[in-house]
Amino acid sequence: MAYLVLVRHGQSIWNLKNIFTGWKDVDLSPKGRREAKKAGEILKKKKFVFDIAYTSVLTRAINTLSIILKTMKHPKIKIKKDWRLNERDYGKLVGMNKDAARKKFGVEQVHIWRRSYDVAPPGGESLKDTAERTLPYFKKHIMADIKKGNDVLVSAHGNSLRSIVMKLDKLTKRQVLNLEIPTGVPIVYEFGRGGRIVSKKILI
Repeated sequence: MAYLVLVRHGQSIWNLKNIFTGWKDVDLSPKGRREAKKAGEILKKKKFVFDIAYTSVLTRAINTLSIILKTMKHPKIKIKKDWRLNERDYGKLVGMNKDAARKKFGVEQVHIWRRSYDVAPPGGESLKDTAERTLPYFKKHIMADIKKGNDVLVSAHGNSLRSIVMKLDKLTKRQVLNLEIPTGVPIVYEFGRGGRIVSKKILI
């Protein structure tokens, strides 16, 4: 058996301000730090011990991982950082307040950019684009560790994790549009032989 735990970073400063963040490297808000600490407390209570951890190269995900491991009083482990686990790039929307974007471009257009599977905002990525960089990395590195029997912790972002969950849960392009990944909440997959999913739990 092996475990994969996915955690979306805690609330960021720009999440709090309702601003499109994407690849902009902003830190956690005070609430985000509390969410990361709570995730660590939950995983500690469940007695998880990880063999390896993965994160994006963005500060909010890195700091979430650090807080989780510190809260768990986890033994030192190897941490791999890679840009392919980064959040979706929102292109020209980055730095814009979401309500201001709706006024400028229209509510329906912004909704399409945010929630469609394959329509990207100007200069940015769609969820399809995000999946095309995230999933090959996930298969080559993270799933390889799981198939070796390693327990893995991943701290990443709403859309990079949506693409991973879409793959693991075998969601359709339509189903994934309604998938929400809450901040700071561990999603636990248990794997059997050959990387077969045995169970999935959301720890609140």
